[in-house]
Amino acid sequence: MSSPPPTPNWIAAAKARATPVEARLWQALEEVTDPEFPVSVVDMGLIYGLELRGSTAHVQLTFTAMGCPCMEFIIEDIRERLLQEPEVESVDLQIVWDPPWTRQRLSPRAVEKLKTWGVSA
Repeated sequence: MSSPPPTPNWIAAAKARATPVEARLWQALEEVTDPEFPVSVVDMGLIYGLELRGSTAHVQLTFTAMGCPCMEFIIEDIRERLLQEPEVESVDLQIVWDPPWTRQRLSPRAVEKLKTWGVSA
């Protein structure tokens, strides 16, 4: 699992490489939203990698800042959502700070949603 380049196109590339089950896991993560804004963690560009090995979902994720007050909420929401999938018995979350998150990781959908909330992306 290598970190994707910081462009919105990396999401489509990661999903294209995913197995059918992993593609469903990506979809499941699109249901997990940032507690501060109604934008999925996928569209926010917080998910750097997702892989299913056996029955363990391995997720690489980052945050918009090291001091993000929502880190624990997001981690727990990701774990809880993935454990709802029948193939997932455990979730291994790895926090990644390199490459650092930037606004370029936002999907076009995230940019539009943030604009409606008055947040410049």
